[in-house]
Amino acid sequence: MKTLSIAISDIDCNKFHIKKDNMDFPDLVKIVSMELDRQNLDECVKLAEKYGLSTMTMDEITDEVKAVRRDAKNCH
Repeated sequence: MKTLSIAISDIDCNKFHIKKDNMDFPDLVKIVSMELDRQNLDECVKLAEKYGLSTMTMDEITDEVKAVRRDAKNCH
């Protein structure tokens, strides 16, 4: 096993909710992945609001997906 030492700013430690000075690599990956997932979700919400999708019901979303798939099949 290797030990890796990295420097992380206090801002990033707070942003990623890193509280320990030492941790296993899988724990670090999980923490970073969760934060990146949150950021991606925030971006998806912003885009949904921008394009008027945030008010769609699940049935409307399902209909949209079906229409796109149907159109894709008809193009081939």
